[in-house]
Parts: sequence; structure tokens; C-alpha cells
Amino acid sequence: MTLRTPNRQRPRLFGGLFVGLLAVAWVAPGLAGPPPAHLREHTITIDATKLVPASWWQVPGITPSIYNSDPDSLDAPKTSEQRELHLKPGKYKFLSFTFDFPFVVNLDGTLEFATSLDQCIEGRGTQTLVVRCKRMYPHGGERDAYYEQKP
Repeated sequence: MTLRTPNRQRPRLFGGLFVGLLAVAWVAPGLAGPPPAHLREHTITIDATKLVPASWWQVPGITPSIYNSDPDSLDAPKTSEQRELHLKPGKYKFLSFTFDFPFVVNLDGTLEFATSLDQCIEGRGTQTLVVRCKRMYPHGGERDAYYEQKP
């Protein structure tokens, strides 16, 4: 023998279930706690203001492309200003018209990059990536006099 709910009680039953689901969906995210470390976004500052003359840069998949529009209407970040990006831990690439390099955001939100880039890139172990050179050449780690110019 099966129990049947009279037709006039079904709307109340479904309405009650719907309200219950809404309450759980509204309260549950607050009870979940902080996201896991690999999903947490970190504020990373990109500072390319030392590049002369000013140009544009991008982090593919995060900022607008430097190759898709004309310079007068380009939305990509300009080297004349610092930009804060909200990045999850993972591998990224800084890209400009003259060079690019990979960097990593660690689980704790600090930056890592190859030590061979130390002549032109600063910020390892911090949350600020400072780009000091417009182009890189393997020349024993000494910066070229070109980069000592003032804007």
C-alpha cells in the first residue's frame, strides 16, 4: 500500500522544500570557511614603471591583450602605472612587445621566477613584481647602461 499526498497539499510540500533549499544555499557558503589555498586569490602588484619609453604589457588570460587593438584605444596595462592583479596560485607569464618571462604565484601568494632574471626583475618572495628592463640579453648579470636613463 502506498501513501498518497492529496493534490491540494502538494503545493505546500514543494513550497516548503523550495524554501528549505534556499535557506541552506544562503547559509551554507558562510559555513564553508575560507577557500582552499590553491583557489585563494592574492593581490599581486605589477610595477613596470621603470621601463622607458612607456609601452604596454599583459598577463595572458588575466589582462587585455596588447596585440588586439590599436594603441590609442588599448585597454592593456601601460608601463607608466602600477597595476594590481588578483591571481590564484599558479604559473603566469609577463608579456610585453620586446620580451616575456614566466613567473609563479605560490600558495602563500608570494612570487617566484628564474634567478637568471635577477638582472631585470625584482620581487621574489614578495607580492610585487618589479620589471626594470625593456629587453633582456644574457650578459653576465650586469644591467646595460641603457637602463640607467631617467624618464
